Amino acid sequence: MLLCNVLFRGKVLGWQSFACSLNRWFLLLFLSFLVSGCAGFQSQAPIQPKKRDLTSSSYYKVKKGDTLYSVGFRSGHGYKRLAVWNNIYSPYKLYIGQKLKLFKSMPTKEVLKKKIKKKNTSISTGNKKVLKLHWQWPVTGKIVRNFYSTGSKGIDISGRVGQKIKAAESGVVAYSGSGLLGYGKLLIIKHNYLYLSAYAHNRRLLVKEGQKIKKGQLIAEMGVGVNGKPALHFEIRKNGKPVNPVIYLSK
Repeated sequence: MLLCNVLFRGKVLGWQSFACSLNRWFLLLFLSFLVSGCAGFQSQAPIQPKKRDLTSSSYYKVKKGDTLYSVGFRSGHGYKRLAVWNNIYSPYKLYIGQKLKLFKSMPTKEVLKKKIKKKNTSISTGNKKVLKLHWQWPVTGKIVRNFYSTGSKGIDISGRVGQKIKAAESGVVAYSGSGLLGYGKLLIIKHNYLYLSAYAHNRRLLVKEGQKIKKGQLIAEMGVGVNGKPALHFEIRKNGKPVNPVIYLSK
């Protein structure tokens, strides 16, 4: 009303009083909107970052169907490192909900002594086994994706659906299933303390976990690869890290 007196020189008529009241109402409405808008902006929750994938995570919670070999395969660390980092010993059993460290921490004196003792008792036989590894091609076909085309994660060998897949070397089945995203029905064979081989995108798995496998034994049937065509994805891993299979396979 004071503003109206100034504007109309102290003479406020009926319609002028109504106009002033209306203007004051709009002013209050604008101020309340401005205040609530600022408050809403300040109270807005920050955007949460996306969950990291397994290769960049520090911990992993064990789910149904997981094995130490499969988690080591997915993380790229290998089962040996995970076993040492988490004080897990043979036969490397996991339980649902178990929290695994995916990084190396400072070992205690007791763990360090056990590790040294185990290494001293197995190094001689382990080296002999490595020297005796003579890899063979798991299937006859053409390489349609080489080591570098797959992001340094094995090779893809073409064939036909149902074609028999053979073990590239003797060993023990460490994983048999379809729980690893992006690999379809997968087999992982442990050959010794250093090497693993993996056979992915199978139509059918012919062997089970824990089964001893001989070199050249039928282990699976070829399925469809990532490009929608029949193919076997084959990997050789040394200490959990993928290496180029072509270097190891007999020519």
